[in-house]
Amino acid sequence: MKTPLACLMAASLTALACAQAQAATTLRMAHFWPGASGINTQIFEQWAKAVEEDSGGDLKVQLFPSGTLAKADDIYEATVNGIADIGATAQGYTAGRFPLSQVVELPGVSDTAVQGSCILQTLYDDGQIASEYDDTHVLFMFTTGPGYIHTVDTDVQAPQDLAGLRIRRPTAVAGDILENMGASPVAMPAPDIYSSMQRGVLDGLSFPWEGMKGFRINELVEYHTQVPFYSLIFVATMSQRAYERLTPEQQAVIDDNSGMKWATNAGQVFHAIDEVGHQEAVDAGHTIRVIDAPLEDAAWAPPLEQGIDDYLSGLEERGISQAQDVYQAALVARDSCGSVE
Repeated sequence: MKTPLACLMAASLTALACAQAQAATTLRMAHFWPGASGINTQIFEQWAKAVEEDSGGDLKVQLFPSGTLAKADDIYEATVNGIADIGATAQGYTAGRFPLSQVVELPGVSDTAVQGSCILQTLYDDGQIASEYDDTHVLFMFTTGPGYIHTVDTDVQAPQDLAGLRIRRPTAVAGDILENMGASPVAMPAPDIYSSMQRGVLDGLSFPWEGMKGFRINELVEYHTQVPFYSLIFVATMSQRAYERLTPEQQAVIDDNSGMKWATNAGQVFHAIDEVGHQEAVDAGHTIRVIDAPLEDAAWAPPLEQGIDDYLSGLEERGISQAQDVYQAALVARDSCGSVE
């Protein structure tokens, strides 16, 4: 028979064990950027830290970079299904699923990652594209800076110089524009680019400077053509079931770390790494061609404008009647986001 002291000690130990078991809720976050990349360390690690601190340790975020929990093109679906509690990925990896969101990827919509992130988040906040994410709980959206053309041994000065080159394309939208320029687009998740270029599978790629740095592609190319014909969009989103399992207090922490604040922060990180990636190519002595105002350039404007028209008309043919409205809303948002640094 237990003494009163023994019973008290047992009860205390049981209470302590229960408290420890319920001390924190761990959320698994999947993304495809390398763990050592600035995108992981400066965006996702910092977001995880903010969530933990704001919740008083009640929420923890376990990061799974480099596609270790779900491959790049499976991350959104893995989040929908609850395999990941949170996922960050490129909408273009699930072709056709986010057609209105990808309007922001079109040439001329944004000039920097900060501006693009602001435009995309604005369209979501204003309800222009929100219906495309009804199956998850969106945290924040962001974009790369302009994507350029980078090649192993071809000096691309005009669209015809791309004829026959196998160029990795980031999305179907960018792929169509590349094809209009005479290239042979190749679909491939970003983590596979380095090894594919080493094996000679690709002659080049379309990528922002940030990606050239983060995925070490500057090591494998010699030529860069700064013609901004797309920006890549991303979403950080949460499984609806995972969000609904949280307490109201935990949900409030997640909500406080969502929206424009983190969209802007992510855009600033991308912009800073763009500058580092560009400088890396300069320091390596690479050839860098700059195409000023490509939508006004006699050689580059036709394929770029054709890409814009083809995409918007293609959406309308699919019955997505608001395509032009979203495009115009993006241009309006561009003006209001232009002062964001």
